[in-house]
Amino acid sequence: MSDTRPQKRINFGNMKTDEIYDSNMSDAQNPYLSHLNTMNTQQIKSKYVPGKSTKELQEEIENGSVNMFTGKTYTKQYTDILKKRKELPVYKQRKEFLKLIHENQIIVLVGETGSGKTTQIPQYLTFDMLPQNSGKMIACTQPRRVAATSVAQRVADEMDVKLGEQVGYTIRFEDVTSRNTSLKYLTDGMLLRESMTDPMLSRYSAIVLDEAHERTLSTDILMGLIKEISGKRKDLKVVVMSATLDAGKFQKYFNDAPLLMIPGRTYPVEIFYTPEPERDYLDAAVKTALQIHASEPQGDILLFLTGEEEIEDAVRKLIMQGDRLIQQSQCGPLKVVPLYSTLPPSAQQKIFESAPPPRTPGSAPGRKIVVSTNIAETSLTIDGIVYVIDPGFAKQKVYNPRIRVESLLVSPISKAAAQQRAGRAGRTRPGKCFRLYTERAFINELQEQTYPEILRSNLGMVVLQLKKIGIDDLVHFDFMDPPAPETLMRALEMLNYLGALDDDGELTEYGARMAEFPLDPQMAKALLDSPRYGCSNEILSIMSMLSVPNVFVRPRESQGVADAAKADFAHIDGDHLTLLNVYHAYKGNQSNDSWCWDHFLQFRSLKSADNVRSQLERIMKRVNVPLISTDFNSPNYYSNIRQALTNGYFMQVGHLERSGHYLTVKDNQVVLLHPSTVLDRKPEWVVYNEFVLTTKNYIRNVTEIKAEWLLESNPNYYDLSTFPSCEGKRVLEKLVLKKLAKEQGEASKNDEKYQEKMARRKERKERKEKKKEKKEKKEKKEKR
Repeated sequence: MSDTRPQKRINFGNMKTDEIYDSNMSDAQNPYLSHLNTMNTQQIKSKYVPGKSTKELQEEIENGSVNMFTGKTYTKQYTDILKKRKELPVYKQRKEFLKLIHENQIIVLVGETGSGKTTQIPQYLTFDMLPQNSGKMIACTQPRRVAATSVAQRVADEMDVKLGEQVGYTIRFEDVTSRNTSLKYLTDGMLLRESMTDPMLSRYSAIVLDEAHERTLSTDILMGLIKEISGKRKDLKVVVMSATLDAGKFQKYFNDAPLLMIPGRTYPVEIFYTPEPERDYLDAAVKTALQIHASEPQGDILLFLTGEEEIEDAVRKLIMQGDRLIQQSQCGPLKVVPLYSTLPPSAQQKIFESAPPPRTPGSAPGRKIVVSTNIAETSLTIDGIVYVIDPGFAKQKVYNPRIRVESLLVSPISKAAAQQRAGRAGRTRPGKCFRLYTERAFINELQEQTYPEILRSNLGMVVLQLKKIGIDDLVHFDFMDPPAPETLMRALEMLNYLGALDDDGELTEYGARMAEFPLDPQMAKALLDSPRYGCSNEILSIMSMLSVPNVFVRPRESQGVADAAKADFAHIDGDHLTLLNVYHAYKGNQSNDSWCWDHFLQFRSLKSADNVRSQLERIMKRVNVPLISTDFNSPNYYSNIRQALTNGYFMQVGHLERSGHYLTVKDNQVVLLHPSTVLDRKPEWVVYNEFVLTTKNYIRNVTEIKAEWLLESNPNYYDLSTFPSCEGKRVLEKLVLKKLAKEQGEASKNDEKYQEKMARRKERKERKEKKKEKKEKKEKKEKR
């Protein structure tokens, strides 16, 4: 009788393939097959071909008693979660999805809120392609770090594996994966960085681009890149997932890829508008949340706000006013939970906790209020939300290429985003959405779709990454929405001044090293050039501190005390050196748990900065940048650091005008020092890290520098013939003239010295000749 066992050997979990398909071993003896008591083992062996599995076959494996990835028996938690997974709308489309992905290389999948696409589709691919056998992973990208970490944890629980082993995640400065990882969630920016070292993304057999409708900068670049790669790698499967928006546009972009629609698990949502526009949406949002708690039936609340500072302020008000409300009425207890991208994972997980129980049996139930940025629009699903409060605003990145300013501005959301927010209220039962703006404003003032980020961003980092990947023809790169030519030219110009690109627009060796760092090009340049000034250790610490959220805590009720605590770290020359002082102090006290609290410092930001520094240090060693420091007792210790900062940020400089305000160099933008600066004076020249556009133009994280350093940092940029007329130009011109006069003076002085030297030499020669002549005459006379 012929052997019907498949020729392709498959690695189930930690077992060797020879153990599974040993021709001399009976099914009863096989350590894997003997445990699959609910499966027809012969059917599995004969039918399971990687990349061609059926829905029924996958279900048989899921319903078995042994985990195919670990070789261990499934836990009770796995069985409980599996029941819930089968109730998701995406489960009904599993067969159709597998059929489409087997027949096509790229598919577009539209899954409405609550359909389960983010957690289930990557798992279906994992069961289908068996990454543990091929050695090629499944990647699922997320536009936000919070989503990547929380979804990875959820999927690890669903697959009954440990996070970081078979299922992991990678975000900026954090890698929770191992050699066993089969399914990896990561931010689109991290996958883009991986493509720099692996242009064909050969480590992956399938890539899922999730939340593609959000159109982040990295997502748009990835879509163009993957479209190009898929033309060369026919074995690469691509799933582009989005909400119900612009599906046709995605299909057309990916060469008429087939579309799979998955309905959401939604209930009707009642929409309420305000009769008049609100003056203070934050105050109105807090009042609305408390009114819901006092008067509406059981159900959690999701409140959308624009950023960390606003959210923390709202959380404080809700807790304080909520306590008063509970004391005055019969309301149940409140749990208020913030959610934004810079929160540590442990704090982010609190959004999934249950609402508090009633204070006494039979009394009013408790309620949870999640106060979130637009992360919770699509990237995260929080069960139990029945009420949504939408003030109608979000922070958006806006770049003006003419004045080279990139700012985060609070802007009105689009109609599409408003619909997404409202949809979060109808997950578990009929819900309500309270929009803190008028219906007329929704109809007439909100745009249909959010503007793609690529059309409103500085493309410096993007151009550098594309050049590193090997894409030189940026003009003809297949962007879904091509950026403005002016924005592209500004990016090329900036990279040319930084030395990353040559005059022909080609990536230099220096630029290739710069691209290794997951930092802005200016930061990378400061790091690469820091050994020249003997301070690479210090610049590394400063750049790490600039890469994390604000380390200073300033509670409203203790502002004076917090400012005094900050003054203890303040450096006379500015904010960058103050951050360095804070980092050094933290390293000396990190074993003291209460030290950060006592000094009004954010522990999680400092811990994150320390982690970032360790990773940047590894990159510096990889690109052969020596880690050195000037002697701390040297008078040049701090001036060397300031000079190295100037060398990286020479395009971000402000000059103090006689009128008392600053003008940015070349762009002539009127700016003020940000109120958070430690500088108690106005230096003539400052370098700044960030341009902040609020009610006024501010420059933040500023440090005093010297004008002569600017002329040394980049003579091409500081070619005064290209400078607009301003006071700063006149100061620099005087410096140039003074330098020229000094050089000419030294040259003429050298000329005089040379003439004197030649005259003395001639005089000595003449004396020598006269002496010789006299001697010869004397000798002749003696002979006579």
